[in-house]
This record gives sequence, C-alpha cells and structure tokens, in this order.
Amino acid sequence: MLSTGSPAPDFTLPRDGGATVTLSALRPGKVVLYFYPKDDTPGCTLEAQDFNARLADFTAAGATVIGISKDSVKSHDKFCKKHGLSIVLASDEAGTTCEDYGAWVEKSMYGKTYMGIQRMTVLIDGAGNVAQVWPKVSVKGHADEVLAAVKAL
Repeated sequence: MLSTGSPAPDFTLPRDGGATVTLSALRPGKVVLYFYPKDDTPGCTLEAQDFNARLADFTAAGATVIGISKDSVKSHDKFCKKHGLSIVLASDEAGTTCEDYGAWVEKSMYGKTYMGIQRMTVLIDGAGNVAQVWPKVSVKGHADEVLAAVKAL
C-alpha cells in the first residue's frame, strides 16, 4: 500500500486515442489516478461518467484525471466513444502499474478467490508525491470527494 508523502511510482502507458501518458511528464500539475476493474461495466461506467462530468473543475484546479485498468486501448476507445468520455484512460495490460500502486489484489466472489483490480484512487501532488489514497472506493459521491481534496492541495 502506498503511503502519504511517498513518491508516486512513475509510469508510461498507452492511452485512449493511441497516444501514451507518462506520470512524471505531468508535473508540476496534480494527478488523480483512479484504478477500476473493467470498461463498460455498471460501476466502472458510473465512476468514469462522474469524473468526466467534473473534468472542467479538475482541470481548473490544476489536475489531470487518469483512469487505469487492464483493458486494451481498443476497449478504452470503444468505452470513451460509447459514453462520450474525455478523461484519459490508460491501458495497463501487463498489470505492472496496478501492482506498483497496490490495486492488483486478491478478491473473492461466491466463495472463489481470484486476482483483480481493486477500485481505488490516488491523488498525486505537483512534486510527484502521494497526497492521498482512497482504497476500496464506493463510486457514489467519490468524484466530488476527490475534487474537494484536489482543491485543498
């Protein structure tokens, strides 16, 4: 698990639209990384739509919002097009960034355990350090809570 004040692990990942996104290149801006299990599932769609609806507010507060899952760039492109999303969606098919941030965890459903992405959010300050971590996110109201934390930085 990441701790507040520790350096955020750097990454370069392919993103929707065919470009790449590198965390360290976004300094001195703030960055909101939200890890989510899968494109176009109910909870993940709602979370993406909530962050997307507040994108102008995040931008005005000096923050970039990046959603990360193990879905492919092609899947992200379809997801963005279907739901009119403008937020950055990064593809971590290898799972390295998910592991570095502690989002790749053992999960359990119907008595079976498996590995998967835990819905979590990390706020990174302009110096590239972890400012706040939200483990095991509940989607409702989460984007507003994160926006308030960004504005308070």
